Amino acid sequence: MPDLADHNPLRPGFSLDELRVEVAADLPLPGRGETAKRWAHLVEVARRDLALAKLVEPHHDATAILADLDGPQPAAGQVWAVWAAEPPGSGLRAEYGEDRGWVLTGRKPFCSGAAVVSHALVTAHDARAGSSRLFVVDLGAERDGASRADVEPPAWVGAGMAAADTRTLACSAVRGTPVGDPGAYTERVGFWHGGIGVAACWFGGLRGVAARLLAAAGTRPPDDLTLMHLGAVAAAVDRCDAVLAAAAARADGGEHATPEAARRDAESVRATVADAAEEVVSRVGRALGPGPLALDAAHAQRVADLQVFVRQHHAEADLAALGRTLLGASARGEQPW
Repeated sequence: MPDLADHNPLRPGFSLDELRVEVAADLPLPGRGETAKRWAHLVEVARRDLALAKLVEPHHDATAILADLDGPQPAAGQVWAVWAAEPPGSGLRAEYGEDRGWVLTGRKPFCSGAAVVSHALVTAHDARAGSSRLFVVDLGAERDGASRADVEPPAWVGAGMAAADTRTLACSAVRGTPVGDPGAYTERVGFWHGGIGVAACWFGGLRGVAARLLAAAGTRPPDDLTLMHLGAVAAAVDRCDAVLAAAAARADGGEHATPEAARRDAESVRATVADAAEEVVSRVGRALGPGPLALDAAHAQRVADLQVFVRQHHAEADLAALGRTLLGASARGEQPW
């Protein structure tokens, strides 16, 4: 990893010092008694800067994943990522040889922070097991006769989340260290806690957008339409706050005993926050008009970042998944309502 003090491949003004501080923060692990504190920290980071949160949240998610799967813990000064996107098309494949151990070959898209992280947890297809498996990749120099992973040049063209420096990782016989058994990464309760952590970042972003409306409303005589939009935005913020608090309480109270139980909360929280983000962006735009989007750089960037970030929610597909989860619970005799 490059020296963060001397190298900043991200947007001008992106604070690598702040990234270093945030990844060094000792956040509670989810489901262990202080989950609300963990998610509240991510909300606050994202309220300040969504692109920063896009790099901070995966580092802390990696710490939780490694704790769940008995992997190595990040050392001081390291920045970790979790790159698990598997869109149709090319991907990574993992191969094992007695003489070289596990090596990864292929291309992994959607690798945020690829130019600044030191290590990544990446998913790759293990042909022997016929499923995906999680590996640690050290993004430092070539070692043990294996190739170094290459970060392809930036191809991101949108303004939203451009500062997160999302690129494609190209691997040719790159050394990987397996973490957990095949399928173990997604078969954890903690997988769904990580999904809620991402939603906490969306919530922080929408709170930042909402704050712009509140600030503007306080500088001019109130009118009924502005007050109506402000009230609706407040209700959306409160809904998100409530579902995150309830999910944290259930996680710490032992109600997430199975991945299915955790998934039910995660899908609901993510849907609630994703819908609220779209509503808040829309209402703030309608209340304030084009001025802030055209002339307020911080607000315009936050809106653009949020609109891209929240698309990690797969909309109707994720709602259908939530419906299937509820039907499964009902078939087992559980009563979710």
